[in-house]
Amino acid sequence: MSRARDRELGMGRAIPRRDFLNGVALGAGGLLLGPQFAWAQADPEKAPGYYPPALTGLRGSHEGSYAAAHDLKDGVFWEKAGAPGDTGESYDLVVVGGGLSGLSAAYFWRKAAPGARVLVLDNHDDFGGHAKRNEFRSGDRTLISYGGTQSIETPSSYSKIASGLIRELGIDTRRFYQAYDQKLYAGLGLGMGMFFDKETFGADRLVPGVAMRPWKEFLAECPLSAVARRDLERVFTEKKDYLPGLGAEQKRSRLAKTSYADFLTKTVKLDPSVLPFFQSWPHDLFGVGIEAVSALACFESGADYGAGYPGFAGLGIGPGPNDEGGWQEPYIFHFPDGNATIARLLVRSLVPGAIPGSTMDDIVTARADYAKLDVASAPVRIRLNSTVVRVRHLGDPVTAREVSISYLRGGKLKTVRAANVVLACWNGVVPHLAPELPEKQREALAYGVKVPYLYTHVLVRNWTSFVKLKVHEVAAPGSYHPWLALDFPVSLPGYAFPSRPEEPAVLFMMKSPCSPGLDARTQHRAGRVELLGTTFADMERRIRDQLARTLSGGGFDPARDIQAITANRWAHGYAYGYNSLFDPEWPKGQAPHEVGRRRFGRIAIANADAGATALSNVAIDQAWRAVRELRG
Repeated sequence: MSRARDRELGMGRAIPRRDFLNGVALGAGGLLLGPQFAWAQADPEKAPGYYPPALTGLRGSHEGSYAAAHDLKDGVFWEKAGAPGDTGESYDLVVVGGGLSGLSAAYFWRKAAPGARVLVLDNHDDFGGHAKRNEFRSGDRTLISYGGTQSIETPSSYSKIASGLIRELGIDTRRFYQAYDQKLYAGLGLGMGMFFDKETFGADRLVPGVAMRPWKEFLAECPLSAVARRDLERVFTEKKDYLPGLGAEQKRSRLAKTSYADFLTKTVKLDPSVLPFFQSWPHDLFGVGIEAVSALACFESGADYGAGYPGFAGLGIGPGPNDEGGWQEPYIFHFPDGNATIARLLVRSLVPGAIPGSTMDDIVTARADYAKLDVASAPVRIRLNSTVVRVRHLGDPVTAREVSISYLRGGKLKTVRAANVVLACWNGVVPHLAPELPEKQREALAYGVKVPYLYTHVLVRNWTSFVKLKVHEVAAPGSYHPWLALDFPVSLPGYAFPSRPEEPAVLFMMKSPCSPGLDARTQHRAGRVELLGTTFADMERRIRDQLARTLSGGGFDPARDIQAITANRWAHGYAYGYNSLFDPEWPKGQAPHEVGRRRFGRIAIANADAGATALSNVAIDQAWRAVRELRG
């Protein structure tokens, strides 16, 4: 990219250099200590101004949070590490992983044993795992967004345990029917658009009105061949049984073993030139494109991109998620910081005083006091910036009364002891932490490969360009981020969503790095490498370039309008869900996640990985199971 183009995109201008000084962000509240500082200090959380939610730049799996774990995986950690120092600390329970599953495990344990001493260890500089909070400042206004887990999805489907926890924390999901403004964008005449990039489609063009206009009219404006436009109009409008002669279950079985790409070209008989139009549609849920996800999964997924995956209307295999008789619960159960609020409410319950207030309203703007998370006299302690590297029984796992937990913090190796341990971290790292596990269990734990994601949030000085272009969300199948949208319009007492286009707002952009042509797990591994190998400077350049090309027709100027960027990099993102195109069908109880999560002595295993489903309620349910196994 030329220097002239860099100036046009405002590289180094819209985010002043004073906000990025060697990775340490400076804010109005004082020094905000970045991960480089946190990794090298003994007690960074006690430093004045320590407040990770306000950090911008590269977040998520931030630098310094995974180095020790990678050394452990590569077999070089113990060559570098000295002998661990015994802290002398002993607990009833140590939880490894401070995400929703780990915090829930601590909560369930304390509920069963109110006097228990509990320690939660996490390698990041903030709690919550993927339920991360992002804060931005624009003038004297704070805007809140989510760094990972978005919403309480379909709360009516939550188990008794998960829904019970939500209620005990004070969350009333019914209130979102008023808190979430479902009419805001439609009232302004905004809908979904598609951005066609010149590298993929031959021209840069934003076309508004997906599913709001007749398909023939919409497609006439798209830079596609006449054949592609004809076939797309056909598949979106005709209601035909493309699998005649088969019963409903036979059709579902066929669709489970057919990629959506093959379904479109070989079953529906569309020209292959339509495939780029759909390629990235499954990215947000599955982390792969249409060549690596089954047609049945697309039908059942509920991702609608304004219209739903076409081709199923005449098959007679049941209502789709967006059809009458299908899923009817709207996607509105969303706090401004997503499910970070659930994590914050758990912390408020576990460590009284760390986050002031008592309701689901006041938690939204409450500022966490990180210095109070790890106090020696407290029965529950949450210790951040601490990477666990070894968990082993002190004696025979069958008869041992204690477990030793070693972790790296501030460059020093330390050890605590516990009567019980819940490993609520990424299950794939567990074999490296607990090598005494049986080999079959270690192999099962290593099977699932986390789905990598990049959740980017961009603070802009206003969103008038979206109004001029008549869009509030844009699918961009050929772009670096295949999806961008204005944030969810949620207001709760004490916090108002910027509902006027002249106000500053936060944009959400999503990327899942894919390598089409490979199986899903191999794609996820390659995507992880790609994310970890991409600098924030490269991400920022792509973000600015994409927004300039997509929104310039509405007067958007990245150099003028972008005020801050937070790129939440999750190289180990969503829990792996089995893919019917590549994974076998295991006998009941023998799937890798079922074998992998088995209790071993005084060690139990939680996390959404243990349920093979990337949902917050699954993380909670698995925490409950792990605690129940240990408590008997």
